[in-house]
Amino acid sequence: MPKTDRLYKIELLVRQRGSIPFADLLAALEVSPATLKRDLEYLRDQLGAPIEYERSSNGYRFATGAAGTAGAPGSAGAPAASGLRHELPGLWFNERELYSLLMAHQLLSGIDANGMLSRHLQPLLDRIHDLLGPGGETDAKALMKRVKIISALRRPVAPECFERMGEALMRRRRLQMRYLTRARGEVGEREVSPQRLVHYRNTWYLDAWCHQRERLLRFALDAVQQASVQETRAKDVAMRQVQAEMDTGYGIFAGGTRREAVLRFSAQAAPWISQEEWHPAQQGRFLPDGSWELTLPYVDETELVMDILRQGEQVQVLAPDSLVAAVRRRLSAALAVYG
Repeated sequence: MPKTDRLYKIELLVRQRGSIPFADLLAALEVSPATLKRDLEYLRDQLGAPIEYERSSNGYRFATGAAGTAGAPGSAGAPAASGLRHELPGLWFNERELYSLLMAHQLLSGIDANGMLSRHLQPLLDRIHDLLGPGGETDAKALMKRVKIISALRRPVAPECFERMGEALMRRRRLQMRYLTRARGEVGEREVSPQRLVHYRNTWYLDAWCHQRERLLRFALDAVQQASVQETRAKDVAMRQVQAEMDTGYGIFAGGTRREAVLRFSAQAAPWISQEEWHPAQQGRFLPDGSWELTLPYVDETELVMDILRQGEQVQVLAPDSLVAAVRRRLSAALAVYG
């Protein structure tokens, strides 16, 4: 039985039994006396579990009101535990789950904004290594080397900008921003009430209520040139409304009239395209010739056109006519570049 599972089981048995003899713990854990003694010492000294030896019952229990190291076998015991419910932080995870957390940490590091999130999560990572023990820590480091996250086309965000966004979001305060609108090449001042952070395709965005435009807008964090947290309380928008207005389009583009695109992928591309999610509300079906027909909503054609072009000759736009025309224009312009 892995060490983490043993520690959890010792804590659970002591809680359930109130006081449990050393021999019963040995039988339940199927370990040597030396291993059990080391586990008990680790629980007391490293994890702060108030487990102590009780002479009258010849067993181990939780001490009433104890917060530090408990007595060793043969020492005078404290009064019987009464209503004490001690929980060992992190021990609700078994060893496989702890390794899964390490992999999740590695994944998060791959989308991190200049290491800002990793710095705040480092105490959690250290705690996981402590729970896994010396041998587990070696295995964990080996695992981290065998998980590689490739983040292409990442647009970096200044750490101080990201931290101010997070602070305003959690404290529910307004933000004053100097923001570059790339489509117009203009820099302007914005006062916004942040609603949520969005990570999409290696780029961070802020969904916020814009007090100049009086509506929800999505801002790319890498286009924020300066930001300061205000003491004015942020306007709260119901998350249901945020989702309804910001999540119905295709990709990162939100707002506008909802339309429906119909795409047909060749029989060659169908096996993998049929397994992909282009939009949560998409619908797909195989056609008699083995091709795959995909229907999905969008409000702005910009990103959808780019994704269609990535598929080259493997896809054809069937509807609407405006999307067909947009793809044809982009293909013609690309062909003109090559003469």
